[in-house]
Amino acid sequence: QVQLVESGGGLVQPGGSLRLSCAASGSIFSINAMGWYRQAPGKERELVATITSSGSADYADSVKGRFTISRDNAKNTVYLQMNSLKPEDTAVYYCYVDHTTWVRQRYWGQGTQVTVSS
Repeated sequence: QVQLVESGGGLVQPGGSLRLSCAASGSIFSINAMGWYRQAPGKERELVATITSSGSADYADSVKGRFTISRDNAKNTVYLQMNSLKPEDTAVYYCYVDHTTWVRQRYWGQGTQVTVSS
């Protein structure tokens, strides 16, 4: 079993920054891709960013240039650095980890609220 624990959410003003963390623990054999989704009220779930095991990152157009995803393989942790935050970034952010034992399985964090408001 793999468990993900998220942290770092909160309330920030427009233009501010926030750093989200997501740490995986448990029976970890092999982590493949890691990443972040978000879901705002009344909106569909959106893939924000992904990062492969080799460090190749991809971003949604809406956050490109403002957000940076990174990972620390020694700590089994994925991060999302969010800069120049906008009110439309307000959402619950969910991290995920694609983990392989016998088969590849996606695990999800509990979600962390990010609110961008004056």
